Amino acid sequence: MNLLSASAAELGRLIATREVSSVEVTRAHLDQIAAVDTCIHAFLAIDATGALRQAAATDARIAAGEQLGPLAGVPIAIKDLLCYQALPTTAGSRILEGWVPPYNSTVVQRLIAAGLVLIGKTNCDEFAMGSSTETSGYGPTHNPWDTARIPGGSGGGSAAAVAACETPLAIGTDTGGSIRQPAAVTGSVGVKPTYGMVSRYGIIAMASSLDQAGPVARTTLDAALLHTVIAGHDPMDSTSLTTPVPDVVTAARLGDVRGLRIGLVREFSGEGYAPGVELRVQQAIAALLTAGAEVVEVSCPHFIHALATYYLIMPAEVSSNLARYDGMRYGLRIGDDGTNSTETVTRLTRGKGFGTEAKRRIILGTYALSAGYYDAYYGSAQKMRTLIARDFATAFERCDVLVSPATPTTAFKLGERIDDPLAMYMSDLCTIPANLAGIGAASFPCGLAPEDGLPVGFQVMAPALRDERLYQVGAALERELTAKWGSQLLAQAPALTDTKVVW
Repeated sequence: MNLLSASAAELGRLIATREVSSVEVTRAHLDQIAAVDTCIHAFLAIDATGALRQAAATDARIAAGEQLGPLAGVPIAIKDLLCYQALPTTAGSRILEGWVPPYNSTVVQRLIAAGLVLIGKTNCDEFAMGSSTETSGYGPTHNPWDTARIPGGSGGGSAAAVAACETPLAIGTDTGGSIRQPAAVTGSVGVKPTYGMVSRYGIIAMASSLDQAGPVARTTLDAALLHTVIAGHDPMDSTSLTTPVPDVVTAARLGDVRGLRIGLVREFSGEGYAPGVELRVQQAIAALLTAGAEVVEVSCPHFIHALATYYLIMPAEVSSNLARYDGMRYGLRIGDDGTNSTETVTRLTRGKGFGTEAKRRIILGTYALSAGYYDAYYGSAQKMRTLIARDFATAFERCDVLVSPATPTTAFKLGERIDDPLAMYMSDLCTIPANLAGIGAASFPCGLAPEDGLPVGFQVMAPALRDERLYQVGAALERELTAKWGSQLLAQAPALTDTKVVW
């Protein structure tokens, strides 16, 4: 068996039955990283020694007869926003270069407790601000399908690592689409759980009322298994939900959509989508109809204001959250020669440490919160956020899930939109409403666009706390499209010609 292309569920089974060891699986993925990551740049830090030590410990526990979870011994990569004591956590920013946290995030703690093997930290847009992973202070990540193209953002590193078979699983974070959009353009599965279902403790904040960690994987079942590991109440997070985690694994195993009502959002139709994206999304809807689902059209009239709403609320929270990076307590410090004032050191540190996009959003957010403009901008945006949430509630009275393209186009070329912020922001046109409402949403592969042969993502949105419906639809779609197209649906990214990797 090819250990690189096997699903996480299959790897977990093989490790549990001792047909293969976690050490072997981990070493295979570390070798893959060594072979291809010079081209992809999905990782900012690798912990080969620590990963092999964790793998050996898991193998020993299994040999001793200990019953572990279904993902025990399986390698995983984590986005460089999650605090992990073993490696630096930079949030993709030079202002935190080399900073090693003194504690683990709750998500990391749960991964370790479940026996997963943490192999490294993945690249991301600086403080998760971007849709292409080009704003990272450590250079862009490249899409394994075409290394001249972006892997999405902000979590392009996690999605690219999964697509390039450098890891079977990864953790991302999603503030306005940062799990789903990278998943869409790399042919991966990416899930943003309901807000509060996964603890934010120990995850570097971008916009606290929007951020949510979630799984990145190659199959729906793999994502569901990882979802179960990381979800659940955490007293360390004041926004953590106390409600039980839905049975997403059973939903993923069954994939039964008979009688499920699928809503097509009228406001998401029209111009702006690449032809191949529209074609594959329509074929995905047809496949779900074949599987027994029903389709209705719904209207969410305030969705047209979601982008503007998000780009007032998010920068305002960014302005507040990034104020802590002042060159005084940790991270980068510039100009501290004993003669400069605190104000000068802070100004020099921020000027050197923050990139262009981070500065842009800090300035926008500070302006939106300033005296005389708060009600006109931030206050109005919060009112619109409520109306968008009400649109979802009304729509879900008529349907069980909503669907749309995950992003309007396939992966665009590196550098193509970096100097056009509005064009970049439009990448998240379909994903932002779910974050504003705090509901669960996911992107599932639905084939390759005919015009460029690049992956297309199909977005599914479910009511808050009904995340199992995401996996219900994702599994059904995976089954139907695989039956139709065979291995094409879950195809690996093309071989990288200057490496020894064989897909």
